[in-house]
Amino acid sequence: MKNLFAESSSIQSLKLLGITVNALSMPQLNALIANAINLNKHWIIANHNMHSIYLYHHDAKMRAFYAKADYTHVDGMALVLMGQFLGLPLKREHRVTYADWIEPLITEAAYQGWRVFYLGSKPGVAEQGAKSLKDKFPNLQIATGDGYFDAQLNSSENCDRLATINAYQPHILMVGMSMPRQEHWILDNLEHLCVNVILPSGAAIDYIAGTVPTPPRWSGKWGLEWLFRLVAEPGRLWQRYLVEPWLLLKLLLSEGWIKLIGG
Repeated sequence: MKNLFAESSSIQSLKLLGITVNALSMPQLNALIANAINLNKHWIIANHNMHSIYLYHHDAKMRAFYAKADYTHVDGMALVLMGQFLGLPLKREHRVTYADWIEPLITEAAYQGWRVFYLGSKPGVAEQGAKSLKDKFPNLQIATGDGYFDAQLNSSENCDRLATINAYQPHILMVGMSMPRQEHWILDNLEHLCVNVILPSGAAIDYIAGTVPTPPRWSGKWGLEWLFRLVAEPGRLWQRYLVEPWLLLKLLLSEGWIKLIGG
């Protein structure tokens, strides 16, 4: 990790579709987390996929969240392919989704003795996922809280969640409450959280618990993971995968045209 972090100053910030992402692999992300913990930093390591970019362009609070993020990795093969289309130095290894990253991250957390708090999912699901992780990694320090609570900043339920998290003193806070609720919650509560790294994590622990089907891992490498998710949850995901990408096509073609005429 130290060797990786000797190069941290060279981590690239790339612009596409009106947003900024960093070209980061899983080992580099784990190294970033180690660095934040070792230096007692307070970082948000966010992620971007097609859905988040759509939200970014339609939600001022999402733009404010990403402005606060210290690093933003790529979560989606479509972004890698679009970046390559625009001539950006993005590779397959820079596509990091939690379905792939959760186990390497937890492996490192168990080995390093990092405390992890997972906030999100339906009641009982996070606990089930945490138990599965503890069975596999007995040294893992993990606590959970479900995502079904009044998230208004000054509500008693929200204050209770903050108190529970801070009392546990986690090195890593994973917030899995779907987009954009998880990003909104992080932005609203950032100043009240005493953690080293905050990770908006989507359904990361739901995959571990088995409550959300995990697409075949080969599908992500070929940009087809969205299709498996759409088939599994058509009612929830049809607009995300069948409508939103067309609204982003204009941005891609515009950037491609500007790049072409710019030489």
